[in-house]
Amino acid sequence: MAFDLSIVVPAYDEELRLGGGIRTILQHLTENSINGELIIVDDGSKDSTAEVACRSASEFPTVSTNVIRYEQNRGKGFAIRTGLLAARSDVALFSDADLSTPIDEMDKLLEPIRKGEFDVTFGSRALDRTLIGTHQPWLRENGGRVINFMIRKMSGLDFADTQCGFKAFDLSKFRPLLDLMTIDRFGFDIEFLYVAKYHGLRLAEIPVRWNDVAGSKVSPFRDTRRMFTELAQIRSNSKQGKYEIVKDS
Repeated sequence: MAFDLSIVVPAYDEELRLGGGIRTILQHLTENSINGELIIVDDGSKDSTAEVACRSASEFPTVSTNVIRYEQNRGKGFAIRTGLLAARSDVALFSDADLSTPIDEMDKLLEPIRKGEFDVTFGSRALDRTLIGTHQPWLRENGGRVINFMIRKMSGLDFADTQCGFKAFDLSKFRPLLDLMTIDRFGFDIEFLYVAKYHGLRLAEIPVRWNDVAGSKVSPFRDTRRMFTELAQIRSNSKQGKYEIVKDS
């Protein structure tokens, strides 16, 4: 069965927050009569994430929900690629499990794709900060601005916020690029956008509502170090031609 929209939610040890998010998404699809599917990817959780996902989804039997689970934690980027590859629609959105960007913001990203104006759209917290409801702590928010500055300098991507967990894709164009991706963890967002731009896809950064939600698994020290390593890997991949699509002879 084909769908008009696939929503991918990566989850790692999210048994406490995931159920409410799933219900919110499925209720939104139901109330708006959207022919969509929800794909939850359990990224090797040690808790009851998969069970919570299945139990919550069962409350909405009219909406197709696919819970994908594997045993080893591979990283958010790997989980999202897994979900996108399983999608049965040519338009897909991924959202963080905490719904820090409310799901009813999705039309801001989806409409430009459906109208054929852009191929990849992504939410931004930086373009209009009046849309931020609950801010991050001061140090974390301003540290994020410094990181975004370094991302722009090292990647050549002239965007204010590459890391917001709310992105949409024309999969008819983006799906062939998924096999080129190499970053499984913190820097996957950057690689997604870098490879899309490298292949001439049209990208749009769009301001969205956003709220800081307690319980983030991002470690400023660990993941900042990892990000710089992964940025260097992206640059190296590009120089070595690893983002080229090899055509069958």
